[in-house]
Amino acid sequence: MPNNFALDQEKLWSRRQLLKLGLAGAGVTSTAALWHLLNLQNNLKVRVPSIEMEATEGVAHPMKMLREFDYGTIKQENGRTIREFQLTAGTSTIQLNSAVSYNIWDLNGRIPGPTLRAKQGDRVRVLFLNQAGHSHSLHFHGTHPAEMDGVRPVRHGSATIYEFDAEPYGVHLYHCHIEPVTRHIAKGLYGMFIIDPPTPRPPADEIVLVMAGYDVNDDNRNEYYAFNGLPDHYMHHPIPIYQDQLIRLYVLNIIEFDPAVTFHLHANFFDVYRSGMTLTPSEKTDVITMGVAERHILEFAFRYPGKYMFHPHQDAIAEKGCMGEFEVIAT
Repeated sequence: MPNNFALDQEKLWSRRQLLKLGLAGAGVTSTAALWHLLNLQNNLKVRVPSIEMEATEGVAHPMKMLREFDYGTIKQENGRTIREFQLTAGTSTIQLNSAVSYNIWDLNGRIPGPTLRAKQGDRVRVLFLNQAGHSHSLHFHGTHPAEMDGVRPVRHGSATIYEFDAEPYGVHLYHCHIEPVTRHIAKGLYGMFIIDPPTPRPPADEIVLVMAGYDVNDDNRNEYYAFNGLPDHYMHHPIPIYQDQLIRLYVLNIIEFDPAVTFHLHANFFDVYRSGMTLTPSEKTDVITMGVAERHILEFAFRYPGKYMFHPHQDAIAEKGCMGEFEVIAT
């Protein structure tokens, strides 16, 4: 982490501000605040465990996706920062397990699509090319003009540009909005869209988890579920994190055909920043319910090393692939 960033954080978390927040002395209101007090006192830096990528992941890249953020190509135009992204819709086949493969629509050859990231106030420009055989579009959650709403079809072989200001800050998403919308999303045309606040959040090990389902026989019911594209991947390959280090988890539920799912973390509790549109946690819990397209920031740190499960608390969904583990590494 650059030294100037650490200095900015130290200024941000001055004693005066801690007093204002009621964090100096006996009271600490959140995991993030407590971790930052320790971070500043001990001059620690965020450490990210190395992960060995697998060549067999194909169109889904669950290990790579955990901490990969696409900040776009930065340009300066008329005194403004432009973040330019390129997204191409295509077709792929995903191998869900040793026996089942499934034809999907993908974005940039992957499922889920890239996690796009900007800062509030940036100008976002998305160059969208449709090579997926059907009409598609990209609809971004957030605030933008009607002509940029992404509900008009883009024919196969055609392209369009979506351009808007990044606002408000929070955890958002983008997805195809061509009817039947549920089918177009369920077959892979979706991704996370993060807008950072003007004042950066405190440093943390930032991780993305996108929950999705697969209806492989077109009966409007999911036969498989997954985090970041591939069923059961994080059970076979636990996510490494460090003991006593703040984890900032960006969680999105994009499971179609199920009205709501839960997210549960074993042996711990997390601070909930609903929709990521706040800098103050609304609650502390170990299970949260999310409807389709709902998303939050969850912050926590593990006190003890070992392996800890995370999954929906609906067993049928968890047992069909939406289950994983954090492997907490002793420090």
